[in-house]
Amino acid sequence: MELTVKTLDGSEAGSVTLSDAIFGLEPRADILHRCVTWQLSRRQAGTHRTKGRSEINRTSKKLYKQKGTGNARHGAASAPQFRGGGRAFGPVVRSHAIDLPKKVRALALKHALSSKAKAEQIIVLDTANLADPKTKALKDRLEKLGISSVLFVDGAQVEQNIALAARNLPYVDVLPIQGINVYDILRRDTLVLTKAAVDALEARFK
Repeated sequence: MELTVKTLDGSEAGSVTLSDAIFGLEPRADILHRCVTWQLSRRQAGTHRTKGRSEINRTSKKLYKQKGTGNARHGAASAPQFRGGGRAFGPVVRSHAIDLPKKVRALALKHALSSKAKAEQIIVLDTANLADPKTKALKDRLEKLGISSVLFVDGAQVEQNIALAARNLPYVDVLPIQGINVYDILRRDTLVLTKAAVDALEARFK
């Protein structure tokens, strides 16, 4: 697959050939879904919890005598059926993370990249540089390219001015190549890769 390389100002700067083994697969929704579920499950804190009846600080004295009152045989006021008592089967602190094999994760990343390529939502930049870390300057350049919701993926280091300028744009994300992931690719309309990012991806999956 051959794409035109552009500059951040919108002009052409040659062309690049993308590997079909990475960008030319037929996207599978089931693999993408598994990977996104895996990513989001690891973000869940799992710190919600409630107190059980053994943790409630209430008297454990028997409420009334066992027999003769006509009422149920209650023992302590911390029982779940009483107001102020413990909660039965409440949530406990736990991890929500699920497992996903590394090979499936790698395949999902290829399918995510291929889905963007198939939808013609990939732009390859020669370099991603700004003279000043100004949000308006980056916004104007994105409008020239005709994009608004975008994920920038640069090489090993993100250009500092781009990172600072993008912080106040709600639908613009910037990541180094080490941070590229399926969820962030799919949640933005356009994927912008620098030539350094393309070379790093091909070296990663070689």
